Order: sequence, then structure tokens, then C-alpha cells
Amino acid sequence: MPNYKILFERLYHEHKTLVYNMALHYLQNIEDAEEVTQDVFVKVYHSLAHFQQKSSYKTWIYRITINQCLDFTKKKNSRKRLYLFGSKSENEREYLNTATFEHPGILMENQETAAQLFAVINTLTENQKTAFLLSKLDGLSNPEIAEIMEMSISAVESLIFRAKGSLQEKLSKKFTEYRKK
Repeated sequence: MPNYKILFERLYHEHKTLVYNMALHYLQNIEDAEEVTQDVFVKVYHSLAHFQQKSSYKTWIYRITINQCLDFTKKKNSRKRLYLFGSKSENEREYLNTATFEHPGILMENQETAAQLFAVINTLTENQKTAFLLSKLDGLSNPEIAEIMEMSISAVESLIFRAKGSLQEKLSKKFTEYRKK
């Protein structure tokens, strides 16, 4: 019988940076990424005994991270819509103002450009965004992405191709508008 405490500690130390970076890429907010990272490892801890080893720990943790990011985004967006119909307490107002672009890996003078780029990335479908981020920001291969997303390699290739096409179209429009100003 494996010692789950030791295994969890090893998994945490091996994957905490991967989880945090993926959450930061997805959410573009330091506090949100920290919260999701914590949620991911709570889920890993509680699920470790039930892990069936059909994939690697890394793939499993990536999958949990993506799902936590998607859940977090949905929850945050539903709260924003709900506030349109009611009054806001101070905490709710503060929560809504966390949509700023904060990414420590991007120099201050590039924050605005990066924020615009991520705003366009955020318009992609969930699957396109996930495949694109895993490929271009995390540098994973299409077979690795296919395993994480539980789909075929050709489906991943198609998602990345469509994501690139969509980004190219949207960014060219954005920069054409920017040049006209």
C-alpha cells in the first residue's frame, strides 16, 4: 500500500510550477492562479487513493488543472452576470475588479500588448484555448495534449489549426483598427 502523504508531497513539489503557470496562462490573474493552484492540489490530495494510473500523474494533474480553471472562469462569469441584477457589497465589487491582466513573466512595458493578446485568446472556444495554451505556452506535443484532453491527435491538430486561424483573423482586425487611430 503506497504512502499517499509522501506521494502527494512528491507530486506537489514536482508539479506546483506547472499547475501555477497553466492557471496563470488561463486566468491572467495572479490571485486567481494561486487560488486555482491550491484547489488543484486539494483535489489531487483527496483523489490520490482513487487514481487508476490509466495515464501519468502529470497528465492527470494537467487535466485537473484545466477543469479547475474552466470551473473557476464559469463561476466568476456567472457571478458577474448575477451582479447586473442586484446591488454589490464591497467584497463583490472588489471581486469584479480582479479582471486586470497580471502576469509576472511579462515586462511592465509589454503588459498592455500581452493583455490585448490574451483578450483575443480568451475569445477562443474552451477546447481551442486549452489546446493552444498547452501547445504554444506550455510547449507540449500533440500526443501529450491529446492524452490530457482525452481526444485524438488529429482532433488536437484541428483545434490548434482553427485556434491559430481565428487568432490570426482577430489580431489582424485589431491591429488594423489600431493603426487607423
